[in-house]
Order: sequence, then C-alpha cells, then structure tokens
Amino acid sequence: MALEDTLRAMREASQKRIPADKAAIMHRATEELRASGIADRVIKVGDLLPPFALPNAFGQEVRSADFLAQGPLVLTFFRGNW
Repeated sequence: MALEDTLRAMREASQKRIPADKAAIMHRATEELRASGIADRVIKVGDLLPPFALPNAFGQEVRSADFLAQGPLVLTFFRGNW
C-alpha cells in the first residue's frame, strides 16, 4: 500500500473514532496555527540546525556536535508526553 493510501485510511479511521466536537477543536487549532504563519518559521527538510543539547531518555545531556563528530545525525520527533 502506498503512503498516500495509508494516510488516507488513517484519516478516515480517525474521523470515525474521534467525536465530532473534539475533531472540531483539533481542526480549529490547526487552522489557527496555519494562520499564525508558524509554518514559515519551522525547520524544513535540508535546513541546517544550530548546535543543540537535549536530555536523552535517561536524563543525560547529549549534544548534537558529539553525534556529528561520529557521522550524519538523524533526528526523530515523537508527539505526546512520556
């Protein structure tokens, strides 16, 4: 199945699963973010990131420079609280 088909199926499933009032709140919040112009300020594919330090899953600080010294760095972002 192509990615586009998978994403369409996920959207259709969420429309059935998420109550209409909650979906309306989510859509309104999304539109407010778009209208704010935030998309013009986000990091895009291919952009260079400034150096950074963040806590890892164990609370230890890790620095992008340390990883880049070993080779290419790939970042993954997860949504939600852990």
